Amino acid sequence: MHDDVCLFLSAIGANMVLLPNVEALCALEDPYRADEESVHLFDAAMRELTAYHCVHTPGYSQWLDANDFDREAALPSDWSFLPPIFTNYFKRHLLISATGKDALELTSSGTTGQKSRMRYDGPSMLRAQSMVGSIFSRYGWVTDNEPCNYLLLSYEPAGAITVGTAYTDQFLCKFAPVNRVAYALRHNGVGNEFDPFGTIKALIDYAAEGLPVRIFGFPAFLWFTLERMRDMGLPALKLHPGSLVFLGGGWKTHADKAISKALLHQRLYEQLGLPSQRCRDGYGAVEHPVPYVECQYHHFHVPVYSRAFIRHTATMMRQPYGEAGFLHLVSPYITSSPAHSVVMSDLAKLRPGATCGCGIQTDWFELLGRAGTSKSRSCALAASELIQ
Repeated sequence: MHDDVCLFLSAIGANMVLLPNVEALCALEDPYRADEESVHLFDAAMRELTAYHCVHTPGYSQWLDANDFDREAALPSDWSFLPPIFTNYFKRHLLISATGKDALELTSSGTTGQKSRMRYDGPSMLRAQSMVGSIFSRYGWVTDNEPCNYLLLSYEPAGAITVGTAYTDQFLCKFAPVNRVAYALRHNGVGNEFDPFGTIKALIDYAAEGLPVRIFGFPAFLWFTLERMRDMGLPALKLHPGSLVFLGGGWKTHADKAISKALLHQRLYEQLGLPSQRCRDGYGAVEHPVPYVECQYHHFHVPVYSRAFIRHTATMMRQPYGEAGFLHLVSPYITSSPAHSVVMSDLAKLRPGATCGCGIQTDWFELLGRAGTSKSRSCALAASELIQ
């Protein structure tokens, strides 16, 4: 990075840093813009944020040097060369910059096991939320004048919300006015437990009320609810056609009971009257909350705010399109932690945007599952243990 940039950042102080390119990139209203101007803006934002962390995050400059990243000569446009941090590292270490010292802390795990601890200062959180808003707007899911009933397949809050997925689900309720909210994971005074009968009752009540329904959260809870409805011989429901199912997370400890996305969509249509186009998945993590949202063909397109690469699981070399490996994600949104280049524990394949057919030109990735059998745990893994 240029010395004058680093000196400028150091001079004005950590809490007064101006990052105009970062702000401009994260404020782009078209989340899948793919033109020369947006590419140049992304590169400028990455240079700006990397320079910020060199000055304001202890050890980050040394980390780049140790990985032979030439900060003086490099003005890269290929950000796969920026040394990444594995998300599992965040389960053992709290990595923060100067603005992360008193910032909001969110964790990845809902019950026991290793937790990623991430700090989000106000600007970083606002940037991530702005990205979500742009994508929801792009798909027509921002309906300010149409109240909705919500079924959150996640943790009922008790006190401050510190789990990343619960925080996200609460935030997603802002895109349509709330009429009523029901939770699948009820708080019992000690912890949370899955409440299938309460979940079923909420769906029956919502169908009778006739308002659009928004269902957010873990797919396993939705599947077990549909199964319980069928076991009880309950008739099919017909939810409002403007309803939306938006799921995230995996099956984890119930992998032996996992079903295909196609089967889940089929059952949602048969039992709740929702077509596949109204059922989407989102991908993200507390270590990297940039939203990756399925298009109408259920492909995770990479938004303009980030870049995706695939890493060989043994050599960490960048892989070409169509080859499997670790998912490496890069985005210049976060100032409170050096988490702007992270390697996920998920395996994936990257595809060119033109191979999708939905009209979005940015690359998309196919998730293949979680690598390894380590003790690392996600929110979905911890939550899935609540299904009995």
